[in-house]
Amino acid sequence: MSRQDRLDRIDRRILQRLQNDARCSNKELAAHVGLAPSSCLERVRRLRRDGQLGDAHSETDPAALGVGIQALVAVDLYHQSEAAIADFDRSLRGLPEVIAFFNVSGRHDYLVHLACRDTAHLRALMLEAFTGVEAVRYHETSLVFGRYRSPGWPDLVQGSG
Repeated sequence: MSRQDRLDRIDRRILQRLQNDARCSNKELAAHVGLAPSSCLERVRRLRRDGQLGDAHSETDPAALGVGIQALVAVDLYHQSEAAIADFDRSLRGLPEVIAFFNVSGRHDYLVHLACRDTAHLRALMLEAFTGVEAVRYHETSLVFGRYRSPGWPDLVQGSG
């Protein structure tokens, strides 16, 4: 049974509401989904316990944290073995400038989203984390001029309306 098969309509409504407003109170959430607050709280606890609901976080202004430039880096590795991918994943997770990364199919092996202070910081990071890494065959950097991120995942379960 897949994770989505274990979720009913109310569970999905809880997930949709919380991903759009993680600060909503249990009382507001219960009213939104049509449950008693105690039943709603138990469902939220189960969704967290089962890994279907993660931790909440707040969106922040990158400039407030010293981020002056963002970049997307397409990376090709010499080898796509499990060990090479695991090693590269570990190296990316260790860099505070990495906002997100994706191991993808197609032309490149990875797409990496970086946040840096300025172009000098980006250049130094590229030399340290990509150019100087033996496993990296090729990388191409694109500067981010604009960005949009959806507040949450769409509900694509068949018949969920």
